[in-house]
Amino acid sequence: MAASSNSSLSGSSVSSDAEEYQPPIWKSYLYQLQQEAPRPKRIICPGEVENRPKYYGREFHGIISREKADELLGGVEGAYILRESQRQPGCYTLALRFGNQTLNYRLFYDGKHFVGEKRFESIHDLVTDGLITLYIETKASEYISKMTTNPIYEHIGYATLLREKVSRRLSRSKNESRKASVTNEEHTAVEKISSLVRRAALTHNDNHFNYEKTHNFKVHTFRGPHWCEYCANFMWGLIAQGVRCSDCGLNVHKQCSKHVPNDCQPDLKRIKKVYCCDLTTLVKAHNTQRPMVVDICIREIEARGLKSEGLYRVSGFTEHIEDVKMAFDRDGEKADISANIYPDINIITGALKLYFRDLPIPVITYDTYSKFIEAAKISNADERLEAVHEVLMLLPPAHYETLRYLMIHLKKVTMNEKDNFMNAENLGIVFGPTLMRPPEDSTLTTLHDMRLVLEWPEENYCVLSELKGEKSVQLSFWKSRGPCERPSLALGGQDGSAWSLLALFLPAVQVMHLQC
Repeated sequence: MAASSNSSLSGSSVSSDAEEYQPPIWKSYLYQLQQEAPRPKRIICPGEVENRPKYYGREFHGIISREKADELLGGVEGAYILRESQRQPGCYTLALRFGNQTLNYRLFYDGKHFVGEKRFESIHDLVTDGLITLYIETKASEYISKMTTNPIYEHIGYATLLREKVSRRLSRSKNESRKASVTNEEHTAVEKISSLVRRAALTHNDNHFNYEKTHNFKVHTFRGPHWCEYCANFMWGLIAQGVRCSDCGLNVHKQCSKHVPNDCQPDLKRIKKVYCCDLTTLVKAHNTQRPMVVDICIREIEARGLKSEGLYRVSGFTEHIEDVKMAFDRDGEKADISANIYPDINIITGALKLYFRDLPIPVITYDTYSKFIEAAKISNADERLEAVHEVLMLLPPAHYETLRYLMIHLKKVTMNEKDNFMNAENLGIVFGPTLMRPPEDSTLTTLHDMRLVLEWPEENYCVLSELKGEKSVQLSFWKSRGPCERPSLALGGQDGSAWSLLALFLPAVQVMHLQC
């Protein structure tokens, strides 16, 4: 039986038409084992038991010993009873017959029944799932340990062939008539393609930004038989059989999820909103270099607001900012934030700041936060700036690109300082706490880190010069025209949020070789 389960993908056929797509041959061994697993047999107590918990049925036998429980089960495979512990009154035990022995499990209830991580609506479901798991892990322990050795996920020939065939199909469809009947047929065909196929079929064109992204796996209960899209094996059990990526829909075993590469391709159908969405997830879903909110808002601000007094410092009406947020969540890149709709540019700047504040992971990620703070402690200016450069290179590519683009924009803001009265220090007050936050939301930690940052000398600025065709980022240092006034170290009021850290990102001179 095990031998027949090791089907390779060589037997699967891939058609040039999506409608005729045939999935890979799923391995049936574990599915067959689940069908063979013992069925639960409830042993009913013949009499009425006093003080029986209301959430237990007639399988509850009251306070009895292990020996008595073993006798009641009668050696029947899959038989089970519930009992109250003699040694610990108020504690309940599931006695289950499996493998010619009686197994005893401490039983809990918090609205659902459980003995481990899984929670069940009924004792019957708990026992059914337990018997399936015990049977499969007993019969196929070695097989399960080797499931990930030859995954279909990394079958390069299969993925390449499928991508080429489906891409040609999608390319031809663009030149066909767009009649409703044809559109409906193609929509139906696409629905047949699993998340594995959708990911393999993504067209690699000039507009594709191949940012690495981890999968957002969450435990999932599958209705009906499901197979793992990593190892092609059946996902056994009644509930919580595996995990599903909430961004792209990939379904895999929990143990297989540890081997899946960081190549999540989010599906737009699963991305419900723009704000409060992970930055990398958003740009991958929309296949953009940066979040659309950042690009659209900055374009609008640069078109009509660079000379606006107090740009980014003056707040717009909260209600209107929320309207812009809802427009992006509803319409995406088609959101209209033009002057005809929102004549006050402060509404647009407010919407941009709100986007950064709402990010679940800040632009300067939690992982790099402490490293930036450690860089602040370095006394030597050149070493400090080099340390900042090294930390910048640790940022996820989408975060780095967003930060770089924002700094180019803020440089333009400072070039209009005579009109808008916004210099690097003022922008640091606004954007510092927005771009980076400590992992733990501690006011004391934040204030302490601010003190470190405020001690950084401001006469040196860092210019990120990304050379065309090179991945490395060069650092250049210039002396400013004169010493800058240090912001007040009094941290009790609004000035306490003055983050001079921004001075390390915001170029003080002309930015060279920057690619937008």
